[in-house]
Amino acid sequence: MRLAGALVLLAFVLCHLINHMLALVSLDMAIAGHDVLMEPWESAFGTGLLLAAGITHYANALWAVYRRRTLRMGTAEAWQLGLGLTIPFLMMIHLSGTRLGEVFLDLDPGYPSVLLNQWVFSPWKGAIQGALVLVVWGHACSGLHLRYSARDWYIRSQAWLLALAVVIPTLSLAGWVAGGSHVIRAAADPAWVGTVLADAHSGPQTQAQVMRLALNGVGLHLLLIALPFVFRSVRGLRGGKRPQLTHSSGRVVRMAPGSSVLEALQDHGIPHASACGGKGRCTTCRVRIRGGLAQLPPPSLLEGAALARIEAPAEVRLACQLRPEHDLSIMPLLPSDAVAADGRLHGGLDGRERHVVVMFIDLRGSTTLGEAKMPFDMLFILHRFFQQMTRALTLTGGHYSNFTGDGLMALYGLKGSDSRKAVTAALAGAREMTASLERLNSELAAELPVPLRMGIGIHYGEAIVGTMGPPGAQIISAIGDTINTAARLEGLTKEHDCPLVLSAAAAEAGGQAFPGVPRHQVMVKGRIEPVEFLAFADVPMGQVSA
Repeated sequence: MRLAGALVLLAFVLCHLINHMLALVSLDMAIAGHDVLMEPWESAFGTGLLLAAGITHYANALWAVYRRRTLRMGTAEAWQLGLGLTIPFLMMIHLSGTRLGEVFLDLDPGYPSVLLNQWVFSPWKGAIQGALVLVVWGHACSGLHLRYSARDWYIRSQAWLLALAVVIPTLSLAGWVAGGSHVIRAAADPAWVGTVLADAHSGPQTQAQVMRLALNGVGLHLLLIALPFVFRSVRGLRGGKRPQLTHSSGRVVRMAPGSSVLEALQDHGIPHASACGGKGRCTTCRVRIRGGLAQLPPPSLLEGAALARIEAPAEVRLACQLRPEHDLSIMPLLPSDAVAADGRLHGGLDGRERHVVVMFIDLRGSTTLGEAKMPFDMLFILHRFFQQMTRALTLTGGHYSNFTGDGLMALYGLKGSDSRKAVTAALAGAREMTASLERLNSELAAELPVPLRMGIGIHYGEAIVGTMGPPGAQIISAIGDTINTAARLEGLTKEHDCPLVLSAAAAEAGGQAFPGVPRHQVMVKGRIEPVEFLAFADVPMGQVSA
């Protein structure tokens, strides 16, 4: 209902602003455009639709103020709410001389009479009109940004949307100024002024009547916005259980009854991410429940849909939607300055120990090749190489983690805990990579002095997996002894002159048996026990052990 009401109001505002733009051509053009753009809104259906949308949107805003347990909020959310509550104060001055004046004062205003009033009789009303355009447009843009900033289409279109956000009000205000200039010149003729006022049914008492109507509207708005604060005070007198919230920083706070975790953190000045303003859309406020999970209510439909979108495990919840009734211990999973795009990161990979298959790939002889090729030729070859490798990963369910010069690191088994499937997929990925390299050598035969070669190391073990890196450039990666071992195994492909080295731990975890393939051992820095591995001249299909 909030979104539907907002979109109807936005459609009306756009029609109004476009109508103002027509005054850049001429005032007559704006008057003619009014019949096309604004007359439908003045019909019985249009007026009813607009009234329903306005009441719905307004009531939702008051309800949002009442429902909040704290008035502390993020900057973007505060701007949106503040601008929204300011609109009726400014709008009453305009409405009392137009639509409300038609209903209660029998006025028949048009562009000439409205502009005459704003630019000649009461210029202060013109200043308020300009402010109203900017406040309404700012409120609409901030609302759309909070709602859609995490969507792919919004991120791709952000430059164009920003341009429209600037151009539309600028041209509209320019048209309004152009129309005002025309009226100021025409007002030098008293006969023209008299005709305009007569057509608008405006008499000597009209200004005073319009002002009384505007003041009544402002008073009503003040009364209505006071109501949620009064009811908030009454609700606070009732008391209730105040659960204890333990933050991973060590802070322990008491939550107001019915408060969300996000509101409790904001109320006590603990920084926490919330790119969408606590609407349950961006998931940047996600937290891991460290204590009290069993006593929590299940996610609502809104929270459940958001958590499902990022494939979050059961212990991950949204702070903005979670309203616990019992003591709770939490750990934020994203930095407090996370942006909406960060909310798209996988919900189950926010720094935890888990078993995973790690693969390292390295292109052989790239240094020698780089000496024989021009830089742009070398970059082209590396681009094609990485393109083929990442394609192979995508086809076999692997995750590209990061690249290191002429090599890359990949992870298998991020989703689920079936080690057999993870190892089997990694071997399939290795086979696809070697096949892709052969095709690449064939395509670039005329460019390469010798065919490209590569080495692949695969290991299985426990690692810390999660989103890592600086804010705005985080990736899903892994750290730990398993990664170091996989990198060492990849290096052994040079010593054994083979394309693949597979750890015995990975073979056993995947249930793979390779009879007749000898096992070797190597000491890895940081490990006491040697690592067993198998070296393959060709990437095997693998066999399931008994």
